[in-house]
Amino acid sequence: MSKQIYARKPVAMFQEEMQSSGLKRTLSKWGLTAIGVGAIIGAGIFVMTGVGAKDYAGPALALSFIVAGIGCTFAALCYAEFASLLPVEGSAYAYSYATMGELFAWIIGWDLILEYAMGASAVAVAWSGYLNKFLHLFNIRLPIWLMHDYLTAQNKIAEATEKGATAFSNLNLDYSSLEFPEFFGIKFSINLPAFLIIWVVSLILVRGIKEAANTNNLMVVIKLAVVLMIIVVGVQYINYDNWHPFIPERKTIIQADGSSHNAFGWLGVITGASYIFFAYIGFDTVSTSAGEAKNPKKDVPFGIIVSLIVCTVLYIAVALVLTGMVSYKDLDITAPIAAAFQQRGLTWAVFIISIAAIAGLTSVLIVMLLGQSRIFYAISKDGLLPQKTFGTLHPKFKTPYKSTLLIGFIVSIFSALTPIETISKMANIGTLLAFVMVCAAVWLMRRNNAELHRPFRAPLINIVAPLGILSNLGMMLSMEATNWYRLIGWLGLGMVVYFIYSQKHSKLAKYLLVHKDTGK
Repeated sequence: MSKQIYARKPVAMFQEEMQSSGLKRTLSKWGLTAIGVGAIIGAGIFVMTGVGAKDYAGPALALSFIVAGIGCTFAALCYAEFASLLPVEGSAYAYSYATMGELFAWIIGWDLILEYAMGASAVAVAWSGYLNKFLHLFNIRLPIWLMHDYLTAQNKIAEATEKGATAFSNLNLDYSSLEFPEFFGIKFSINLPAFLIIWVVSLILVRGIKEAANTNNLMVVIKLAVVLMIIVVGVQYINYDNWHPFIPERKTIIQADGSSHNAFGWLGVITGASYIFFAYIGFDTVSTSAGEAKNPKKDVPFGIIVSLIVCTVLYIAVALVLTGMVSYKDLDITAPIAAAFQQRGLTWAVFIISIAAIAGLTSVLIVMLLGQSRIFYAISKDGLLPQKTFGTLHPKFKTPYKSTLLIGFIVSIFSALTPIETISKMANIGTLLAFVMVCAAVWLMRRNNAELHRPFRAPLINIVAPLGILSNLGMMLSMEATNWYRLIGWLGLGMVVYFIYSQKHSKLAKYLLVHKDTGK
């Protein structure tokens, strides 16, 4: 047993799987870059900018993006080296399997399941918020119980009531009704748009990666054009007084539901970086699609690095424009950019931004659910999850359709019934853990398998890898204790699954038995 959990998956085994993979290789280096940009530009710009500035960093949100970008850069260089060495689906899971052993690989794979599921759920909720803003432009209003989960809807009503009659009247104008239906005496509320968009995207992914990539490429073009418009138009309406103080004094913020947290100051900048971090998982998703890249050893590193550079620069620019247009204290959390332009009377811009946000968040959903299904596919190929459920390819479309539909079902339920704050916090800590593991894995791989050919080598690995570990771990430690409890609970459940099912069905154990190799 002890030998198996520490056994590493031989590179030769990965190479054999690459030759026998049933996935279609249709993605070019620019297609992979578009996948990365499609995932990165979305929640970070259109949603998390509001949460990050108002609740954690203030105008210094731009510094939070720099901090997060630095941590991502170290991780991206490590991802790029691994992707060129092991261009297979599975991302950090596959890399950990080759360097740190089966148990560590299972832990990171289980963590990635949480990361992608929670990330997709958060984006679906954000998508619903921008759809609501878009419908308001045409005087279309739905009841609050169809637009939010119950806790979020109750918090909105409680906050408006606390602020006074005017605020409550404005909230009443946003929805056709503030009443909740009851089923067996229990009040009910569901985020119906979030539920539906998850199913639409899941059905697109069932049809295949090429169709999904074409849809994603179109949405990426739309997003880039609108983000540039936001920067060019928004910079003309900056009030420099909104940037003072650039780093507000540290204090405790009390939410409408009675919960509280510390914010602002330099620690707020770091905490803000940790809470906007899941918006950067796009470049990670590039590596999960390596099994469908035409020339993965060259194209995957290219897609990872280029998408990260482009998006980090845009994030910083938009953060500066947003906090310059509107005081961070007055930012709207659900649709901050559209609300900022609305306050300036730029209705035409609100229309364009809402469309771009809907398109942008849709492309993020495509990439996240795509990555999720490929993680399941990779794990099931190793026997650690049932292959009949997670590894079966559609006879026509050659996609893991069963896992795609199962993921769609779970994520749609979660996004329909859970507040975005809870979802995003769970996604962030999972993302940071994955990055720490990858930096450690590439460092070990360089030491233990120095003879392997690497088309891309991360520069100064003895500096880059440790700094990647420290920077991402530092952001994890800045997060509230409840996030750690949730992560530990999820990983604990994963350990139960591993020792009850995965260890007994591991294909690596059978492979090593045949080859009489411990894998060390």
